[in-house]
Formats: sequence, structure tokens, C-alpha cells
Amino acid sequence: MADTLSSLKPVARAESAPPPAVARGTPAAPPTTPSAPARPMAAPKNRKWLRWLGVIAVIAAAGGGGGGWYWWQLQHALPPGFAQANGRLEAEQVEIAAKYPGRIVDVLVKEGDMVDVGQVIAHMDIAELAAQLRTAQAQVLRAQNEAVLAKAVIAQKESQLVFAQQEIARTAALIPKGFATGERFDQNKNDLKVAQAGLDAAKSALAVDLASIAASEAEVTRIQAQIDDSTLIAPKRGRIQYKLAQQGEVLQSGGRVVTMLDLSDVYLTIFVPAHAATPLGIGDEARIVLDALPGYVFPAHVTFVATEAQFTPKMVETAEEREKLMFRVKLSVDPGLRARYESQVKTGIRGIGYVRTDPHAAWPAGLAVKLP
Repeated sequence: MADTLSSLKPVARAESAPPPAVARGTPAAPPTTPSAPARPMAAPKNRKWLRWLGVIAVIAAAGGGGGGWYWWQLQHALPPGFAQANGRLEAEQVEIAAKYPGRIVDVLVKEGDMVDVGQVIAHMDIAELAAQLRTAQAQVLRAQNEAVLAKAVIAQKESQLVFAQQEIARTAALIPKGFATGERFDQNKNDLKVAQAGLDAAKSALAVDLASIAASEAEVTRIQAQIDDSTLIAPKRGRIQYKLAQQGEVLQSGGRVVTMLDLSDVYLTIFVPAHAATPLGIGDEARIVLDALPGYVFPAHVTFVATEAQFTPKMVETAEEREKLMFRVKLSVDPGLRARYESQVKTGIRGIGYVRTDPHAAWPAGLAVKLP
């Protein structure tokens, strides 16, 4: 072991020894060069070309995919008087729900179906309501019959009243001649009062019967309205997005059956800074370019500009902070165009909205309307 260690010491000293000193004024010996060719010197140049190829590949992929709008922007810079912002297509959702608790008899639509205004969506069980309706209708009939009877009683009492009045008149004429007594006259006056009271009671009974008829008819109307509301219909034209309940399920009041997209108002929601939102007015022209269709430009109009800023800082004191104020703007697709492409409309698609901050600025050629 000692021999081995002693043999390693000179090697270690040789490796750790400093290079020999060069005398002042004596030229240093040139370094020896390897005989193999210096290929590694070309590596940086190759890596540079690879980086450029990667950039070109990314741009090409962006032009063919969802980032096509970015490549379009690189080629078409916006002139003064215009503003742009990212957004997404949206449409109002309509929840079609049961107004009253009950069991679903059937659901006549499925997800993706287009429905028109008034089209039947589903039926709720109305067996109990139908029984209540028949009861209310019977009450109406009974009240009507009682009213007829009350009218007959009134006619009878009126006849009795007239007879009592005639009796008083005859008795009053006979008393001076001695053919009638005062007692009989008093009896006739009493009969007149009884006839009058009977007539008043009959009229009151008729009023009660008429009120009963009105109440019973109102009950019929109420139950019939519940029956009508048990047939769920589409309030407007749209597309069924979600089917939330199935046949046979029991729903509470307000239980949702389907969710429908209202295709009568399709819009792109964007957020623009204060300096771009200030000149915008309702009805101003706008343009939409969707990520999925970067080569087409769709016409639109400004239909909403928020009156309050979004993302507002707590304290707005400097110009830099004021630039952070963002206002929500809705760009609605033209009705004719919306109806033309309603089968292809899909909410959630991203895109870019363009608005004019100068109403007199002419749209650039790159934003001319171009439809598929």
C-alpha cells in the first residue's frame, strides 16, 4: 500500500504544478493545434438557423389555427380613429322551467334542436288540475242555478209588493165610505212592509249568487291558467342547449327542464379603455373577426356601452390609473346575417371586435365586410 501511495505522489505534483515561467522578452511558444477539423465552430450558426425556423413554424401554425387573427393584425395595422379588443360571442340563455310543482309527462325536444316561438317543449301532469277544474266548473253551474232561483223569487216578491200597494189604495178609498176599517188599513200597510222586505231579501240573495258565480268563474280561470302553464312552450326562437330533466321526474316550482339559447340577439362582448368608449354611440358600425374564421369580417353594431367602468382602481388620481378604466361594450350581429348563419352560431367562440373612435374615419380595406 505504501509503494502504491509513493508512486502516485509524483503524478499528483505534476498535475498540480504551475506552468513554467517565461523569461521576460522571450516569445511564448505558439499553442499546439489539434489535427482534427474544427467542426464545433459551426454550431452557433446552426442554432441560429434553427431558432429562425422555429419562429417561422410558430407563425405558420398561428396563421392556420386560432391565432390567425394575430397574423392578420401583423399584416394590417389599424389606422388612427379605430380601436380593437378581444372578446367572445355570447347569446342570452333562457331557462324554460315548470311554474308549478308536478311530474313531467314528456319532453319533446333534445339538445341541439332549433325551436320556434310557441313550440311545445314539454308537458306536465295535469290530472289533479283537471279534477279541480271540473269542481270549479260545477260550482259555477250551481251558482248560476241559484241566481236563476233568486230572480224568480224577486219576481214573486215584486208581485206581492204590487198587490200590497193596491190593497192599501183600495182600503184607503173605502174607509171614508164606511166600507173598511182602520184595522184593515193597518193590516194592509203591514203586508206592504212584508212584501218590500221579501223583495229586498230576494235581491240580496241574487247579489250573493252573482258574486258566487264570479268567484267560481275566477277559480275556473285560475285553474285553467295552471293547466295552460303546465304546457311548456318556447318564448322565442332559439336552440336547445341543455336538457336538464327527463320524462317522469317530479319538479318543484321553478324546476328547470331545458336551457335555450336566444338566437335573436347574438353579440360579441369586448372591453375598451375610457378614451375609446367615450366617442362610441348606440348604433355605431363595428366589425368582428373570429379566431376560427380569420379570413372573414362580419358586420355588427354597437348596442350597449356600459355607464360604469370595469376593473376600476380604488383611487383614480393619475392619468396612468385612469387608463386602467375599462368599459364593457356589446357588438351585436346584424339580424339578417344572424338569421342566415343561425345554424352555425356557437357561443364562446373568441374573436376581436373593432370600433371607430372617429365616426368620420373610413374603414380600412382589411376590415371590409367579407362573409363566408
